[in-house]
Amino acid sequence: MPLALLALAISAFGIGTTEFVMMGLLPNVADDLGTSVPTAGYLVSAYALGVVIGAPLLTALGSRIPRKRMLVSLMALFTVGNLASALAPTFGLLVAGRLLAGLPHGAFFGVGAVVAARLVREGRQARAVATMFLGLTIANIIGVPAATLLGQQLGWRATFLVVAAIGLVAMAALARLIPPLPADERTGLGRELRALGDRQVLLGLLTTVFGFAGIFAVYSYLASMMTEVTGFAEGTVPLVLALFGIGMTLGALAAGPLTDRALRPTLYGSLAALALVLTAFHFTAQVKWAALATVVVIGAVGFLTTTPLQMLVMNKAQQAPTLAAASNQSAFNLANAGGAWVGGLALAAGWGWTSPTLVGAVLAALGLAVALVAGLLDRGDRDPSRIVARSGETETEQITGETETEQVTGAAVPAGDRIG
Repeated sequence: MPLALLALAISAFGIGTTEFVMMGLLPNVADDLGTSVPTAGYLVSAYALGVVIGAPLLTALGSRIPRKRMLVSLMALFTVGNLASALAPTFGLLVAGRLLAGLPHGAFFGVGAVVAARLVREGRQARAVATMFLGLTIANIIGVPAATLLGQQLGWRATFLVVAAIGLVAMAALARLIPPLPADERTGLGRELRALGDRQVLLGLLTTVFGFAGIFAVYSYLASMMTEVTGFAEGTVPLVLALFGIGMTLGALAAGPLTDRALRPTLYGSLAALALVLTAFHFTAQVKWAALATVVVIGAVGFLTTTPLQMLVMNKAQQAPTLAAASNQSAFNLANAGGAWVGGLALAAGWGWTSPTLVGAVLAALGLAVALVAGLLDRGDRDPSRIVARSGETETEQITGETETEQVTGAAVPAGDRIG
């Protein structure tokens, strides 16, 4: 794998750390700024809102900017947002800082996924994208616990200063390691939007919303389940969350090779496994060792869905994959918010602490149903060639009713059932 992927993984590590660390720092922030913990929860929502808004907006605005410069610029905005959060004198300005830090999130992963795919030879694109996302999973094992502990010991502002420093390191790594990659001169806002409107792209985004919502319906209330149902002490919850992060990392490591080999079967299998393991968690949550083992498996099969989902929308938006890849990050954040909301409804209805597991299983099953429908529709109108990246320099097409290829950085990427 090219060393340039390390720069993308470092950036993903910083983004993952700042995205999830706020959940553990809410009491500290609320106490310091004189507000309540529920009100401080808006800081989580502000970041998610920034992702949803920034992903399509910044991707569209930067469609003509060379990819390396675009990545460095997005990481610079991320760094400024975290620095503004660290220095915010009031709660309102901290909300603004979190919103600013979230804006480049989706666009970075969208552009980064396309760049990662362009850095490797045919047949290894999914592995390259999974390597970038590996930084996100490692953040949940190391970055978030360490940053939370730092914030608790030295104050929450120190956490965001450190994340801003990680942003500077990531910028230097991107500038040093990412090779010059021109933007596609033919790509503009109109072309990106037309690609985003493709039926298969929209179905892919809908699969993300439903499928990943199943994970967050459970993850959002995992700490409460572990203490109220399984019987763990509150002090052990960070270790439980670290196990979830280990599962995520295992899923990310498996996702790349499996997606390169067979995209749709990997997607179907991971969503089906997610629905089954979430159902099982409703029962295993009663036993400590079984609950811990299930938490690892949920993290693994849950994150196994991310790479095929990302590659699917990139493949189907082959004329302009960057906006589709970025929009998929918005879909992940909608899944985050929607899953937590639906899981909360089950708890509010008095169905018990483990009810979000069954809600999550239903959502994962709905995601699988959408994916299966998309697959069936795709079989009736399949192009024999799919690409996941474009060089902006050459393009050749041959359309005979049976074959079509596009030259991309020296190699065409075949579709078939292997790609999706």
